[in-house]
Amino acid sequence: MSYYKTSLTIETKSDQTPLTVVDQKAHQLLSATLKQLTPNVPIISEESELVNFFERSSWDEYWLMDPLDGTRDFIEQTGEFCICIAYIKNNRPIFGFIYAPLSKTHYFTNDQFRAFKLQNNTKTELQVSPQKTPLEVVIGHHSSHNHKLHSHLDHFEQYRINYLGSALKFCKIAEGKYDYYPRFGPCSEWDTAAGGCILEAAGGRVVDENNKPLRYNTQDSLRSPVFFASGKT
Repeated sequence: MSYYKTSLTIETKSDQTPLTVVDQKAHQLLSATLKQLTPNVPIISEESELVNFFERSSWDEYWLMDPLDGTRDFIEQTGEFCICIAYIKNNRPIFGFIYAPLSKTHYFTNDQFRAFKLQNNTKTELQVSPQKTPLEVVIGHHSSHNHKLHSHLDHFEQYRINYLGSALKFCKIAEGKYDYYPRFGPCSEWDTAAGGCILEAAGGRVVDENNKPLRYNTQDSLRSPVFFASGKT
C-alpha cells in the first residue's frame, strides 16, 4: 500500500498486461514466506518463471498465486485489487485465500471447506444468496467489451450489470451481493483458483462450458477456459 497512488513505472508483459514493482515485490515476499511455511511444496505465481508442463505435471500439490490481482485497477486507483493464494491438490483447489489491502478484508476457506470473511476483527461465515430478480451480474471493467459475453447475457430476461475489478467478484458472489460472473475473455489459473474455491465453499459453483468444475495444471497452458461463476440458482 506504500506504492498506492504514487507514480509507478509500468512495463508491459508479452501478454499485453501491465507489470509494476508492486507485482514483483509482492511476489518476492509471498514466495519467500510460503517457502518457509512449506519448504517442499512448489509455487506457481503469475510473476514467476513458468515451470514446463513435463515437470509440473507430476506435482500432486502446489501453491498457486497472483501477488497482485487487478494490476490495472491498482494503477487506475479504483481500489479493486487483491492478493490471491490457493493450494491445489490433485488438480483442484482445497484452500483459497484472498486479501483486499485497501479495506483490509480477508476471504478464506478452512479445513471443513467452509468460507469466511474477516474484517475489523469480525469473522462471518459466507453463504451465497438465492438468485435475485433482476439477475445481478458482475463483470470486470476491462473485460466488458466482449461480443460473446453480451450474446450470452441476451439469453437472460432480466439482468443488471455491475462492474468490479479482480477476483473480488468471486468474493462478492460468495457474500450474496451478486449472483453471476460469466467470463469469456483471457484469464489465467492464478486468477480463478482462490476465488473459485471460496465461492464453492460458500455454496456457489464455478464451471466450464461443459458444466464441469475447473481443474488446474492439466495442460501446458495455464490459461483458464471460459467459465461461469454463480451463487444459488
